[in-house]
Amino acid sequence: MSMKLTRDELVARLVKAGELEVAGAPAAEIAGYFDLENFRFHGPDGFETDFGGLNSYFAAIRAAFEDRRIRRGIMVVEGNVVACQTWITGRFVHEFAMSPAGPLPPNGADITMDLINIFIFTDDGRLVEEFVRTDYRSFLRQLGAEGR
Repeated sequence: MSMKLTRDELVARLVKAGELEVAGAPAAEIAGYFDLENFRFHGPDGFETDFGGLNSYFAAIRAAFEDRRIRRGIMVVEGNVVACQTWITGRFVHEFAMSPAGPLPPNGADITMDLINIFIFTDDGRLVEEFVRTDYRSFLRQLGAEGR
């Protein structure tokens, strides 16, 4: 079954999937937005993972940061590809086990992860691939790990 989604439908699914991950919605609800068997995540510094790895990372974010929010900026859509700006904010109040510098103790700071994402969707609107670039220098400074 192939049902090509409109630009607005893809954008709505992307926004909702991000909100569910950041908020910590039930796993089954989040999973409905992904091609679970084929999903690949391509992150900074050659980091590669699957859907389970992405969920583990978001679990570490949810555990470390309170008052989390996600906001999308400019979005460019061509076919099943969406490129966008993303900001994830929160207050760093518990250990961040999966920081780019390894486990870090909380510093109470309000942080902003500044990302550029490229998402690829299947024809039925499931995320199958994500490429991420982020400003780790700024992120590590905010986490209190500047120079690490």
